[in-house]
Amino acid sequence: MGYQALYRVWRPQRFEDLIGQKMITQTLKNAISTGQTSHAYLFTGPRGTGKTSAAKIFAKALNCHHQKNGEPCNECDICRAITEGRLNDVIEIDAASNNSVDEVRDIRDKVKYAPTQADYKVYIIDEVHMLSAGAFNALLKTLEEPPANVVFILATTEPHKIPATIISRTQRFDFRRIDIQDIYTRMAYILEQDKLTYEKEALKVIAKAAAGGMRDALSILDQVISFGGHKVTLQNALLVTGSVTHEKLQKYLQEIFAHQTAQALQELQLILDEGKNANRFIEDIIDYYRTLLLFKTAPEILQSDEDVSESADFKKMAAESDAQLLYRAIDILNEQQQSMRFSTHTDVYLEVLTVKLAQLKVNDADESVAATTVAKLQEQLQGLTQQVRELKKQGSMVSNTNMARATSSGTKAVAKKGSGYKSPKVELEKVYPILANATRDSLVQLKGIWGDLMAMLSVTQRAIMNITQPVAASNSGVIVSFKYDFLCEKAMADEELLQALTSGLERLVGDKMTLVFITQTQWPKLRQKYLVEHKEELENNNNAAKAEAVEPPKDEVVDQAKKIFGEEIVEVKED
Repeated sequence: MGYQALYRVWRPQRFEDLIGQKMITQTLKNAISTGQTSHAYLFTGPRGTGKTSAAKIFAKALNCHHQKNGEPCNECDICRAITEGRLNDVIEIDAASNNSVDEVRDIRDKVKYAPTQADYKVYIIDEVHMLSAGAFNALLKTLEEPPANVVFILATTEPHKIPATIISRTQRFDFRRIDIQDIYTRMAYILEQDKLTYEKEALKVIAKAAAGGMRDALSILDQVISFGGHKVTLQNALLVTGSVTHEKLQKYLQEIFAHQTAQALQELQLILDEGKNANRFIEDIIDYYRTLLLFKTAPEILQSDEDVSESADFKKMAAESDAQLLYRAIDILNEQQQSMRFSTHTDVYLEVLTVKLAQLKVNDADESVAATTVAKLQEQLQGLTQQVRELKKQGSMVSNTNMARATSSGTKAVAKKGSGYKSPKVELEKVYPILANATRDSLVQLKGIWGDLMAMLSVTQRAIMNITQPVAASNSGVIVSFKYDFLCEKAMADEELLQALTSGLERLVGDKMTLVFITQTQWPKLRQKYLVEHKEELENNNNAAKAEAVEPPKDEVVDQAKKIFGEEIVEVKED
């Protein structure tokens, strides 16, 4: 066989070979050795952290008759067949290219057949988040109650795209990014086994560039070995990764800290002329500022292998820098990095960044903080002034004590909502069609799946939707009430949130639904407004129903309101 990439040759074959996932491997080994395995697992985490490797090792250990303490022997026929990918009872499926309902139905039809050679049939579905909504629904029942000798292992880098109904039927394991030191140790071991020479600094550069992925680290190492003729040197590692040496980075930043803009721009040009990667360069700068900040505030956190913190130039720079300035610089770096993500003119962004950092001074950072504080106070003051005006306009006769309370609570509310805040506008053209067809059954159904819908959102999106509830629903739409007005307004302006909620509802309900957001204070008024404006229509509807009813309703409007909103919500008051 021809040359194989390092990440394939050195793919883990035992749980103990998996780097940086001690908790997960120990749990899986214990489950196998005690016979307490589940029927379905979900492995999530960034790329190159060992998800698929763990799935294959698990399949071997589960079927190995000579396993010891949960580890496969890797010598029996079953283990070798799984390692070589020729055992029919271990089925690997790439959901990115096999994501239709038909493929999943094929699995559902074949899963009932007993294994041919092994004790268990193991289905490993990689990138499972790529399955269509129909495919997930087809998989659901099989995943919930598979035959006793079948195990499903789902692997994904994007668990938030998987329906909550699928996640709840699996044991979930979150693979974390691998520590730089663990990646370094593994690469050193591999090079020593292959009898290749290397420089320690080179491996540190590669480990940092891999960003927590062992597969990425071994791929970069492969390139460095090929580029350097089987020698892993620091220079070759820097060239392959596009990183910058500590010396050049430090010289560039010394000119930044000395406010020598022209010299810093010249040094930047020299770095870029060497073909350094702009995105990698800005990450190196962020890392350097982070090390400076930690050295000033909590030096014990710095790892002993961070050689940069041991240099005399670094210590001098740390002593002369201000923590507030470092905070401000990191904010600027993050903003510029976001702007560079989709740009083809990264050099221009780096030049602008250099000018910004070189002109940043301690006084500027302090003024920035002061300006932010003053702006917040002015915002609160304007909000309070507006609130007082509204109270006067309404002719509210409030005692001094109550006014003090209102002002105090208003301060907190304005800090969140902003000055001159007004309740979000309600779109009646969307609300009324929903109310016209709303039923109690639809509302009960929506409330029943609301928790599942929230679980399908990202952490940030769940924070916005945390205290919400559906208050009216039809077959084609739902009205959602927010406890806080400012969260309602934020949700209305968040297109990604609306898309996530719409697609989530379509998965759970099966139909596309219109979403309308409303505040908790607006809902009772809107409900009353609808009943008053549509009183005649509601009475006509009930009169039509009278002919078929055995016992005519006492109050048509009340009955229709109860039908739409539920009996526990509607309160009847005599005139």
